[in-house]
Amino acid sequence: MSRIGLLPLGRPTFDVDFASEKLAAMLAALDATGHDLVGPRELLFDMQAGRMALADLTRQGIDRVLVLQVTFTDAAMVVEAANGFDGPLAIWAVPEPRLGGRLRLNAFCGLNLASHALGLAGRSFDWLYAEPEGANVTALLAGERPSGKLAPQAATGTGPEGERIAKALSGKRIGRIGAHPDGFDTCAYDADTLKALTGVSVDALEIQSLFDDARALPDDAAAGLRAQTAQALPDLDAVDPAELDRSLRLRVALDHLRARGSYDAFAIRCWPETFTEYGGAVCGPVAQLGEARVPCACEADVYGALTQMLLQEAAGAPVFLVDLVDMDEGDNTGVVWHCGQAPLSMADPDETPHATIHTNRKMPLLYEFPLKPGRVTFARVSQAHGQPRLVISGGEALKRPKAFTGTSGVIRFDRPAADVLDDVIASGLEHHMALAYGDHRPALRQAAAALGLPVLEI
Repeated sequence: MSRIGLLPLGRPTFDVDFASEKLAAMLAALDATGHDLVGPRELLFDMQAGRMALADLTRQGIDRVLVLQVTFTDAAMVVEAANGFDGPLAIWAVPEPRLGGRLRLNAFCGLNLASHALGLAGRSFDWLYAEPEGANVTALLAGERPSGKLAPQAATGTGPEGERIAKALSGKRIGRIGAHPDGFDTCAYDADTLKALTGVSVDALEIQSLFDDARALPDDAAAGLRAQTAQALPDLDAVDPAELDRSLRLRVALDHLRARGSYDAFAIRCWPETFTEYGGAVCGPVAQLGEARVPCACEADVYGALTQMLLQEAAGAPVFLVDLVDMDEGDNTGVVWHCGQAPLSMADPDETPHATIHTNRKMPLLYEFPLKPGRVTFARVSQAHGQPRLVISGGEALKRPKAFTGTSGVIRFDRPAADVLDDVIASGLEHHMALAYGDHRPALRQAAAALGLPVLEI
């Protein structure tokens, strides 16, 4: 039997008690395989703890590193493990039930970030996304779950719609407000490369300047916006009024910034500083701007903002930048979610939208509703494996209760969920995709041809 080095990763902003229960079940399943398991059996919450554990593992002569992705984390520790250990690497992430409450773990997003980062590094790995009960961990530890590598195909079928979309993009401007978080290789960009590809320019702005602008507004600057927001969210008075005012001031400040800089979209470093330094969420303002056809990407994801502009041109409608947070082979569905920033027009008309707070940071304003049923298209201008491409997918948003707090939707993809899941990992896809209602794949294929982008359909 092999000697397996364990790295159980977690973050304290998620449900630590629930994560600890999941970890115990994962360890029980691993113990049953008979392999020699070494390393920590408790969650590692920061880079220092992770580095110390990795150093200890390498001294013990392990055969394989197994990252236990128990909650969301960025990819930094996984990349360090890949760089510090040249033997086989595996990642096991666990699902969580769709109960309508907070995302307690968000482990799939951590796996998604890691697969992209490892793809950029040219590092193969094995992976598993499964509950501990019944998980085929033996196959995982035997190297029978390889990530693979999915290559795009040359775009074909140029046409007037694609030419129109490409022309519409050229000359647009993105305001990038703050740098992307550490460990988010998915959000990295090069301004010159992006402009050469699309004609879109990027201005790098400081997030503190946005905070200063919002604070400097007159006392009643957000009063009109608050009254307008209350018409859509009847329980707006239930959230903290001072934090709500600060949140809405960000929308007013972004409007002013957009006018000054002639920006068509923003990529905003939304956390942690909007909460820890400013004191209000930008999620609600992002939802409002998305409805107004001003796409905003969180986590300073410039290519996410670019993708939103591309899909918005194809759809002629608002776009929502989503995380894929769950895939259920049995139900043959996935869940797309993002905090609480979907445009209001995407709400299920049979449900009342609510005002809510960020599940981890506990501040408003976020929107809460399940997505309406209907045909949807997904897109991402991707830099996976170091090669630009346009990733496209399609499916049906189902009429289901909300899976998690904030704004989320249950999707039945056009292909089996298991196949889509395999392709997400094999493609090294970034963790953000743009969603719009309708089937816009023909227009996107044409746009890819006009931009010289290969296409990958998953």
